[in-house]
Amino acid sequence: MNRNIHQFGAALASGMVFGFGLSLSGMLNPVRVQGFLDVFGNWDPSLAFVLGGAVAVAFIGVQVMKKLRHPAFDDSFHAPANRKIDGPLVIGSALFGLGWGIGGLCPGPAIASLSVGIPQTALFVVAMMVGMTLYDRVWGRGT
Repeated sequence: MNRNIHQFGAALASGMVFGFGLSLSGMLNPVRVQGFLDVFGNWDPSLAFVLGGAVAVAFIGVQVMKKLRHPAFDDSFHAPANRKIDGPLVIGSALFGLGWGIGGLCPGPAIASLSVGIPQTALFVVAMMVGMTLYDRVWGRGT
């Protein structure tokens, strides 16, 4: 029971820090993301710095994880075991990129944007949940 409370607290704190970082960097604004993707128009390079910072933090986290036997509030790390690049991965990545470019949001910022009341975000999140449910019901049965 105590472990579950610690896991929940750590997840909540991590999510709050992540959401605050997204808000602080302006990544909750779909126009900023679309501006980054508009390389032939009025290009906004700010997302490149956010992505670079995220890669640096993730790199440090992975290096620390490699040195630990297990995380603080679980018995093992839950890192992906499959390192194969296959059709479903490429198709999923392409769909993610299309959705990101069209909507200007990806799942993390979309959920965080709900807290600031951007109306089109709610529609995006509903569509995202429908897509996730559809995938789970139709193709995700074997996983």
